[in-house]
Amino acid sequence: MGAHSSGAGGGRRAGGTPATVALTAAGVDFTVHSYDHDPSHPSYGEEAAEATGVSPNRVFKTLVADVDGALVVGVVPVAGSLDLKALAAAVGGKRAAMADPALAERTTGYVRGGISPLGQRKKLRTVLDASASSHATICVSAGRRGLEVEVSPEDLAALTDATLAPIGRA
Repeated sequence: MGAHSSGAGGGRRAGGTPATVALTAAGVDFTVHSYDHDPSHPSYGEEAAEATGVSPNRVFKTLVADVDGALVVGVVPVAGSLDLKALAAAVGGKRAAMADPALAERTTGYVRGGISPLGQRKKLRTVLDASASSHATICVSAGRRGLEVEVSPEDLAALTDATLAPIGRA
């Protein structure tokens, strides 16, 4: 068990990001995919899928929303978008809106485009799109732009105490 890596510079175990440290501490299998982030790319998630060669249906983006005054994380495929009404319903809320990016960064400890559902400064309630369970592994941000971590959806859900719900829109 433990980490294995692929991609240039992907083998950083000691001194990794809070996300990779959390995965290592939990003893789950994961793969790190590293790539050179292009600041001019219009979509962090689509860039990750293209750069790693992983289907956009298996690369998931981590989005922070405000549901009735509480921050909630929605994890959905980069090929689609977050359904805010479905996210609110999944956590028993009424209204959801995307969170202020600066607040999301301060609360999670990550920068936009590198927010991981794992190893957040303040652990937020997390909802993982139900489509994740149809894949053996999915990729999510490893905690910085240009770094993805591939993990089983079951391990991701267990480590984040995530609810599985249909929160993604194609």
